[in-house]
Amino acid sequence: MALEDAKTQMDHAFTREDPRGPSFELTFGGATSFLRRRYTKDLTGVDIAVTGVPFDQAVTNRPGTRLGPRAIREASSLQAPDAPYGWPFDVLSERTIIDYGDVAFDYANIPAFPDTLTSHIRGILDAGAASVVLGGDHYISFPILKAYAEKHGPMSLIQIDAHTDTWADDDMSRVDHGTMFYKAVKSGIVDPATSVQIGIRTTNEDTLGVNIIDAPEFHRIGPAAAAERARQIVGDRPVYLSFDIDGLDPAYAPGTGTPVWGGLSSAQAAALLRALAGINIQGGDVVEVSPPFDTTGATAISGAHVATEICQLLGWRMRGGA
Repeated sequence: MALEDAKTQMDHAFTREDPRGPSFELTFGGATSFLRRRYTKDLTGVDIAVTGVPFDQAVTNRPGTRLGPRAIREASSLQAPDAPYGWPFDVLSERTIIDYGDVAFDYANIPAFPDTLTSHIRGILDAGAASVVLGGDHYISFPILKAYAEKHGPMSLIQIDAHTDTWADDDMSRVDHGTMFYKAVKSGIVDPATSVQIGIRTTNEDTLGVNIIDAPEFHRIGPAAAAERARQIVGDRPVYLSFDIDGLDPAYAPGTGTPVWGGLSSAQAAALLRALAGINIQGGDVVEVSPPFDTTGATAISGAHVATEICQLLGWRMRGGA
């Protein structure tokens, strides 16, 4: 394929025949699936299913993350069709990645939402694929992790975030974006001793034994050392990676539900994710992109790059790291 193919290629989200490889489309046109991958509900032979969860229910002060998946898909269409820079391989060429569309749920029946999402992810995992989820407020990680724990047992968690989201809440039926990892630890689907939260910069007295690399420490030791410490903590256990976009400083991601200054730069986040190559990652998400609060689109662009890096990390694990 070459750049001149852009003269004839359009709407690869629907028309592409080969699910692998780049798509040379006009960046300003065409159907905006994630990275121009084919939209399909057929999981046969799929390695990675990218899916959206357009849900926000309890984001502090700033609603709008239900629009995150759509914005991330659109921003992903701006990425170059070449292999992701700096990696020794291209997951888009080596692995079958599809856009699985969004989870369907009744927006007026919030109590039914968690089980609906767990079932949606369970279907992906049962087909032998990994999921990369575009959110959506951060609560969505809890129902997703339930499906992963069904398959792998208690998961190790790498969370990039401004908040620990482990505030005490023993009512498992509450849908709250600030207590879902408390629930995940208490219900036994996340192992706190082999989990790590990076970029934390809000006070929480009880982190339930989860390892913390807070933002000041991260800035002191740098992305490479933080990644190495995270790798030591999770070891070779199955890992789920959750990237709350407010892990970035508001200067780099103003369009989030809960902005907190002093966070990671986009360059630091890119270096951190790249340095995590080799972890036993099974899936991941990028959450809390709230487009109404960022007219520049920078937050969605960061979200699209994070999701791409999660795909690369999955591809690195699937190829055995060689």
